[in-house]
Parts: sequence; C-alpha cells; structure tokens
Amino acid sequence: MKYTKLFTKTSKDVPADEQSKNAQLLIRAGYIHKEMAGVYSFLPLGLKVLNNVMRVIREEMNKAEGQEMLMSSLQDPQLWKQTNRWIDNKDVDVWFTTNLKNDTTLGLGFTHEEPVTRIASNYINSYKDMPKSVYQFQNKFRNETRAKSGIMRTREFIMKDMYSFARDESEHGVVYEKIKQAYVNIFKNLGIGDKTFVTFASGGVFSKYSHEFQTVCEAGEDEIYICDRLGLAINKEVLNDEVLADLGVSRDELRMEVASEVGNIFSLGSRFSDALNLKYADDNDEMRSVIMGCYGIGPARLMGVLAEINGDDKGLAWPSLISPYALHLISLHKSEGDEVYNYTKNIYDKLIEAGVEVMWDDRSGVSAGEKFADADLIGITMRVLVSEKTIKENSLEVKERTSDKSELIHTEDFLSTYTKANCE
Repeated sequence: MKYTKLFTKTSKDVPADEQSKNAQLLIRAGYIHKEMAGVYSFLPLGLKVLNNVMRVIREEMNKAEGQEMLMSSLQDPQLWKQTNRWIDNKDVDVWFTTNLKNDTTLGLGFTHEEPVTRIASNYINSYKDMPKSVYQFQNKFRNETRAKSGIMRTREFIMKDMYSFARDESEHGVVYEKIKQAYVNIFKNLGIGDKTFVTFASGGVFSKYSHEFQTVCEAGEDEIYICDRLGLAINKEVLNDEVLADLGVSRDELRMEVASEVGNIFSLGSRFSDALNLKYADDNDEMRSVIMGCYGIGPARLMGVLAEINGDDKGLAWPSLISPYALHLISLHKSEGDEVYNYTKNIYDKLIEAGVEVMWDDRSGVSAGEKFADADLIGITMRVLVSEKTIKENSLEVKERTSDKSELIHTEDFLSTYTKANCE
C-alpha cells in the first residue's frame, strides 16, 4: 500500500465526543469512523487489524477442534419464546427488533444459543455424534442503555461465539478445559497474557461459576481481585467467603485491579437442550439431554483493549501479529523520481514481490517530522527509513514502534532477512 493511495488520512484533532483513549486514537489514525453512539465502521486499516485479531482467534479455535459456521442475524421469535428469552426481562433486556412488510416481528440476534441448539438437533442423535464444537464470527446487536468506551462496548459488534455439545458433564469438562486453554493461548499470542487473568464470576442459572478473562486496563469497567500465587482472579461481584474457600484463597493475598473483560466461557448444562428437545440415544438406547457450553470473545472489544494498553501519547502501537502492515516504509525524497524515491521503490517492489505487507509513505513535499508523527500515530510495528544518509551507507534505518532506538541494517541483509522470513 502506498500512502498516497490510502483511503483515509490521519488527523491531529481529538474527537470532541469521544472520551475513551481507544476511540480517540483509532479515529485520529483513520482506523474507524463513528456512525452514531455505540456504532462504528471499520475503515481499511481498522478492518485489517480486526481481521488479524480474528485470525489469531480462529487458529486457536480450530486447534481446539472447533468447526466454523455462520448463523443468521435475523431471529425467529417462536424459537426464543421456547426458552423464555424473547421478551425483555431481568435476564434479557437488550433486544433489537424489526418488522417485515407483513408486520411479522423478528429479532436481531444478541447471542445464538437457541439457533445453534435447533440446528444441532438435526445432526446430534447418538452418543457417537459427540463431542462437537462449532463457532462463528458474526454481527451481534445489543440495545445497550448506554454505549461507551469506544469500540469496547457498542450496540453492534462482531462476536466470536462457540458452542459445545457433550454426552455428559465429564465429557463437557474435558472440552471446556481445552477451550479455556485456547483462550489463554490467544491472549498470550497477542502479548497480553501477563495482564490477562482467568477470573471466577457468577455462573448464573447454568452453573456455580463461569470464567471471565479479564485484562488489567485503566479503561476497564470491572474490579477484580488477583491472587498472584495461583495466577487467577475473582470478580468483585462474587467475592465472598464461600468463593474464597472454594478456591483456597485468603483475602490478604488478593490485590485489586481495574480490568476489562475480553472473553468469557460458560457451562450451560441442559438448559437449552431440554427446552428445545436436543436429546441423544446413549449406548443403551436411552434418551439423554445433551450438555452444552458457550464461549465468547469480542474481536473488536479486544482490539480496543489492545489500543488502550499499547497506545501512548504519540499514537497506536500494534503487536506484530495484528499490525495492519508488517513494515512502515518511509522515504525522505524531495520529489518523485529522485535517488531516494527510486531506491525506496526498488526495496518496496522486492518486499511486495516476496509477499511482505508494506505501507510506503511515498508522499512528496512532506517533512520528515510529519511522516514520523503519522507513523507513530498509525502504529505499525516496524518503521524502515530511507534517506540520502542511509543510501550512502547502502543501509536502512530500522526502528520498532515501541523503541526509542534505531539501527542501521545493510539493505541486502534486511531484504534477505524479511523476504526469507516471509517465505517460511
């Protein structure tokens, strides 16, 4: 991508109606556009990061034997009435609804336990059909009373929701732990493993506990109490003597932190399978209820948390796995076609030919300071500078976004390293 061809532009102005750091930086850097309160469009740079986050999640879901699918956003009220979750009540108060031209009312899905259970009833009939897990990345709609925190809490968002089906609690436990570990891997891969804690929370009507994944973050909405000895946390909402006894934790070894929930996993028991008649024949031909679990991560919310944690007073700073481009190539040329421009173009062409994703700031008549400021704001992991000075050394000045130091690397060595690494 050449900067002159990029659809968006950076802005020095902080959006007046945005209080959250993630939204301010993402809007200024040209990653997202605010449509209205709690609703954002993802622009080309933002979509690349969002897709990269989903790729990291997808890889771990596949390793955990999940199978990807895609369910509809439009929801049949009759299905949800069977589980008493169609009307707004104390358990569900976030429905968005819409009407067909014949005045039939439909819902816009905020989660998908009911639809996936009905689908599963077509394919799970025997004990031999389990365990199975399916997942999707899909737009969800939640009628939040107050959307806030930029892309960390919105009314329309993409959710990765996974659902598991097992023969009994024992088999479900094995699947549950496998997916829990997949979540741990995801956050570790994204560079926030040391800040993210498996957090005990209420299991609601389904089980005694559920597990949240809470990342310590100043912009978070939750208070968690961390036990460093065990590497776990307890949500403030369930912190009591019974929970402490269950976990073998004393109050004096807990430290409080503000955190943001980046994922959650629940055991559902037979709550939905019983209501929607999802049963199977065991090895004695007796009919039994399927045991279910659900597992959620909001990729955009996770992207917002990463922007909050890694961003600084200069701009965004993406981990390499989700950076929109691998390299931000900057040429300090005076005009198109001069020595610096042509030298940079040769490097750019070789990197592109090798499949390396590069953004080249090919603007003419723009100062070095402005190009550096834009690079810092956009936050691509690695900056590569070409100037008259570096050309004399037949080298490139390479700097990581999060480092104050740069180093000169011989051009051929740099190209050899990056093109070889990308091919591998």
